[in-house]
Amino acid sequence: MSDTTASGAATPAAIPPAPSKSPASWGLDVLVWGGIAALLIYSIGDVDLANIANVGRNAENVRNFAAELLRPDFSDWRQFVGQMWLTIQIALWGTFLAVFLAVPLGLAAARNIAPTWVVTPVRWVMNLLRSIPDLVMALLFIVAVGLGPLAGVLAITLNTAGVLAKLFSEAVESIDKGPVEGVRATGASSLHEIVWGVIPQVAPLWTSFALYRFESNSRSATVLGLIGAGGIGQVLFDRMNGFDYNAVSAIVIIVVVAVTLIDMLSQAMRKRLL
Repeated sequence: MSDTTASGAATPAAIPPAPSKSPASWGLDVLVWGGIAALLIYSIGDVDLANIANVGRNAENVRNFAAELLRPDFSDWRQFVGQMWLTIQIALWGTFLAVFLAVPLGLAAARNIAPTWVVTPVRWVMNLLRSIPDLVMALLFIVAVGLGPLAGVLAITLNTAGVLAKLFSEAVESIDKGPVEGVRATGASSLHEIVWGVIPQVAPLWTSFALYRFESNSRSATVLGLIGAGGIGQVLFDRMNGFDYNAVSAIVIIVVVAVTLIDMLSQAMRKRLL
């Protein structure tokens, strides 16, 4: 866009000045980033990063291990595929049940539709569910229900419910108020406002979040198998303890292929929704 002078000639529009920061803002930036840099330097010894050169010390053992991994043994592929399918089912059921918990929690934690006396305790519950690692939850459920996939399903359900509830509530808080006010103008109840004014706006985003968590849970369920929660992780742990690295390689390949296919399917579904 250009301005016009009195003679009718066009002149370039004035270029706005570059944004500038106040000394206090610069000081805060230096404090924050300097603090992060100081923390990284201070923690070098604590994380043993100074000994990174030792990675190549046992190069011969690494080469032997890699050589066995490069010769995968698929002789027991039926067992591996069956256990991978069980892992996917654990992740699927865990995510499915988590969504049913996360929907009411997410609505109750949204500040724009729930009162403060409801939001605050619900957010504390969400924080609790998210803060406990799924491995710890799986150990608790193994004690409660015994070894097997049920412990994995319940652990994934609670951990994922906490994560999805937070994402769901943030999606609700960012909705357009117009449709909600339009439903309210008809004299509808609060429940109708949620069903007809809120849910249609957030449903595609909620579905996208659930699909992403299913991808993540497919990997988490593999790890839960290492502690006895069923699935391919348990077979992987047994083969590693038996030093059967050729079978370990085959299992890893099957896991990678399965997770890749799940990721591709999830992306295709999200593209149709968003």
